[in-house]
Amino acid sequence: MDQPRVKRVVIAGGGTAGWVAAFGLVRQLGPLLDITLIESDEIGTVGVGESTIPTAHTFHKYMGIDERAFMSATNSTFKLGISFENWAHDGDRYIHSFGTLGRGTWLADFHHFWLQARAQGFAADIGDYCLEHQAAAAEKFAIGEQASVNYAYHLDATPYGQYLRTLAEARGVKRVEGKIRSVQQHAASGDIEALELESGERIEGDLFIDCTGFRGLLIEQTLKAGFEDWDHWLPTDSALPVQTESVGAPRPYTRAVAHRAGWRWQIPLQHRVGNGLVFSSAHMSEEEARALFATELEGTPLFEPRLIRFKAGRRRKSWVKNCIALGLSSGFVEPLESTSIHLIMIAVTRLLQMFPFGGVTPDVRDRFNHMADREIIGIRDFIILHYHATERDDSEFWRYVRTMDVPDTLKERMELFREHAHAYQDSHDLFRVDSWVQVLLGQRIEPQCWHQVARTMSDDQLKGALGALQSNIAKAVQAMPQHGTFLPRYLGA
Repeated sequence: MDQPRVKRVVIAGGGTAGWVAAFGLVRQLGPLLDITLIESDEIGTVGVGESTIPTAHTFHKYMGIDERAFMSATNSTFKLGISFENWAHDGDRYIHSFGTLGRGTWLADFHHFWLQARAQGFAADIGDYCLEHQAAAAEKFAIGEQASVNYAYHLDATPYGQYLRTLAEARGVKRVEGKIRSVQQHAASGDIEALELESGERIEGDLFIDCTGFRGLLIEQTLKAGFEDWDHWLPTDSALPVQTESVGAPRPYTRAVAHRAGWRWQIPLQHRVGNGLVFSSAHMSEEEARALFATELEGTPLFEPRLIRFKAGRRRKSWVKNCIALGLSSGFVEPLESTSIHLIMIAVTRLLQMFPFGGVTPDVRDRFNHMADREIIGIRDFIILHYHATERDDSEFWRYVRTMDVPDTLKERMELFREHAHAYQDSHDLFRVDSWVQVLLGQRIEPQCWHQVARTMSDDQLKGALGALQSNIAKAVQAMPQHGTFLPRYLGA
């Protein structure tokens, strides 16, 4: 085959989703494709996603993105995890870090050894056995010869899209300014043939990528993919994002602070802080939310918070005919575990690996959709866990989520951990065993039993092993610089 049957790729919409797709495609398959991205400067982006998980670091490495240049262009800082405050109980705090908990064996993960030591009365907090956890708690950070940590980024979403646009256009992506007036379909197959702009220009393509946000102009309004609503499990449906002036050095973690009808985020960037209040409109009015937010903000707001409405759920199919939905057009869980940008990047990675050069067929669509479904359902369950496993009963919102009926997939995970301390990561799961353990314990789910392999060791052996691990981590963290000191040094500021 001299020429691929799918060559012309048209991306509808810019923002993070559009430009991640454009750059990923042109970076890896540029000589084989003609890529056009349509966006309008008149249509703003949601821009609430300013926090990532470690897969962003991996994606950037695959794409050859220079870390220092990217971080400088996007006002980024490093991230070692998320501090969850007031979730299981008002006044509680735990850190879901990106690190590995201790050292397990093929027979049992580390937390089984820790649970036995705790029962014997000589275990420290489980976070003491994780380098990233302790570094985050101490607000320290280092990479390279100084330390080896698993990390992600806090980034400014708007300049991030602009940065990727610069890289993509330099490699040959064509950007067309304008609004889409109509979507034209093939009379027989129903495939999308072209997008007509308000200017009258007609953009033809073989494969279309829908990055038009919540409205899903191609995937839903045109192709009727259908939407599976999850608001009965995730009732938060509103957000008030705002930027504030920095009041101190940036912490190397995101803060997620629960309130009576949801939670608020705090994401430290180099020269400002991203904030947002997430709430359920069924349990709090916009006026109440604005008043609450005003009392909890640190630093001077740089503008008036704008209200964003959203609905938790997913398209029943992310790929329909010759159209693939990316980002908000494919669905939305909520920003609690910073997975929105990950879902864009993993979908682009999946498309690159499965690109239909020989033509779009049902088999490739079905495989893509199956993989996307399994991953987002796992993320959904992980986020529901934060709400459902709580002892809070101080408001109607918390009484609802703690007593609601959760998906069977999550119910089984929770019971398995509660009864036997078993946690697992299937091949399609984003979150590792260490993540599940940190959140399950942080949300006060206490195992009734655990693997007894630790009882084959004497108390002195177990105590010595844990003590050495804790000591080595403490020494490593002590040698690290403060995150606010390391960052400008690393970026050459």
